[in-house]
Amino acid sequence: MAKKELQVAAIENGTVIDHIPADKTYQVVRLLRLEEISTPVTIGYNLPSSKLGRKGIIKIADKYFTDEEINRLSVVAPNIVLNTIHNYGVVEKKRVETPEELRGIIKCNNPKCITNNEPMKTYFTIDKVKGLVRCHYCDKEQRLDSVTLV
Repeated sequence: MAKKELQVAAIENGTVIDHIPADKTYQVVRLLRLEEISTPVTIGYNLPSSKLGRKGIIKIADKYFTDEEINRLSVVAPNIVLNTIHNYGVVEKKRVETPEELRGIIKCNNPKCITNNEPMKTYFTIDKVKGLVRCHYCDKEQRLDSVTLV
């Protein structure tokens, strides 16, 4: 059996975001504001994947993410895998799942909603079965796969 070659360099400490649908890779970069951090970031794009066909992978040295940042990720790319790396080894593997509610992450598409007219955080509940989010303030529903991020 031939030895497999790493397609993206290993990192000593940090986070690896894996199994990103290829077309969502750069959206994840923007969402996490990775262009603003000072540690090395490696982006693999259109890599072969047995599950997705093509995938993205992002390695961020010396960076770990908060639950709020992870919840933001779940909106654009649910089911990605976050690997926490220490000493070149995976110490935690976590599948990102969309939470039951989202606060301050997506924008209400109702122009009359109070969240679009007053300085306050949005608040949505999620129906994962139907793929819908409902605004807590105005009850407007929208499809989770077509929301606008705040």
